[in-house]
Amino acid sequence: MQRRLDDILPRVTSMKIFFSVGEPSGDLHGANLIRALAERRPDVECVGFGGPRMAAAGCELHQDLTQLAIMWFGRVLLHLPKFFGYLRQADEYFERERPDAVVLIDYPGFNWHVARKAHERGIPVFYYGTPQLWGWAPWRIKKMRASVDHALCKLPFEETWFRDRDVNATYVGHPYFDELRERKLDGEFVAAQQTSDRPLVAILPGSRTQEVKSNLRDMLKAARLVRQQVTEARFAIAAFKESQAEMARQMVADCGLDAEVHVGRTPELIEAATATMAVSGSVSLELLYHTKPSVILYRISRLAYAVQRRFRKVRYITLVNLLTTDDLFPETPAVYDPESPEDAHVLMPEYLTCEDRTADLAGHVVEWLTDDAKRASLESRMSDLRDRVALGGASQRAADYITAELSKQRRAA
Repeated sequence: MQRRLDDILPRVTSMKIFFSVGEPSGDLHGANLIRALAERRPDVECVGFGGPRMAAAGCELHQDLTQLAIMWFGRVLLHLPKFFGYLRQADEYFERERPDAVVLIDYPGFNWHVARKAHERGIPVFYYGTPQLWGWAPWRIKKMRASVDHALCKLPFEETWFRDRDVNATYVGHPYFDELRERKLDGEFVAAQQTSDRPLVAILPGSRTQEVKSNLRDMLKAARLVRQQVTEARFAIAAFKESQAEMARQMVADCGLDAEVHVGRTPELIEAATATMAVSGSVSLELLYHTKPSVILYRISRLAYAVQRRFRKVRYITLVNLLTTDDLFPETPAVYDPESPEDAHVLMPEYLTCEDRTADLAGHVVEWLTDDAKRASLESRMSDLRDRVALGGASQRAADYITAELSKQRRAA
């Protein structure tokens, strides 16, 4: 009898959490959360959908969803059979294993369906790093209310926004700052990039292949304009993976620019750079953390531009710029205008566009490379914001919240 109890008790007292994560950045945040959970509950078992970083942190992956980090409706349609298969796989697991909780990170298109399946099975759902519904799709709040039990927010204003719409929301901080605080840079590589008297401009075309295809050519064109005015400027491209690096090398060869391409060196290139050109995304927080003057580009098709004008609810697409404004949700959102006094507070000039804005990109970079006073003033303003928001500890706060809620539910049961 005692042996039978010993066999049963570990299964009863251990904690099993199913993750669903589909972005490279979410994979990073998921890995840090898994480690924080394991510190609090060594018996925690993490399974589900994620990426290689989560696997290295101890998650048993059913599928690597980061390989399907895609955007826009047409591309999603091509992969619908895979998504339906993964959703069916998750639902079968929920029925068979009854995990204690489901944790979702970003990736709302797929994760809404995972949340609904878990909710139907009576499994509590935590959304860690809530989708930016306030910026693009406020009508989706109905899905959040219906299927998400706990919304753990990354940005200070999100908790109020969600609570005002009857969602159980708690601000825990942005998990990206945890990674930045703990990251160890390759000092030798950084030093090698900084040995020259020639200033380095880092080009960051994004982690998704589609982003690289859409934005890198314009960035290289802007780099050529910079070189014409600042002949000593150097350029280095940060590639997320080797296939993107090959694409970048071909584009560099086509445009005739002298630029290095590095894989997996984004943090070091940011640290070594005097200024950067970047695609909009969470990398803006890393640029803020290192106080690097940066201009943001996000080139899309004319159709996509028309669609976003209909649905976008905020003026800025860059997280750092959203953290600098008092008017988050203007009545008629426009795009950033470098000539407008309304945008004087902006730290990272940004261009969400379907047109050629390479001259604007180059103009900002040239100013930072040639005007030390303006660059120093911008770096000081970035430092002030960083000191207010880059506090760290989001992974620990989220892990505390999740374990406390699950313990509370077990006691109630």
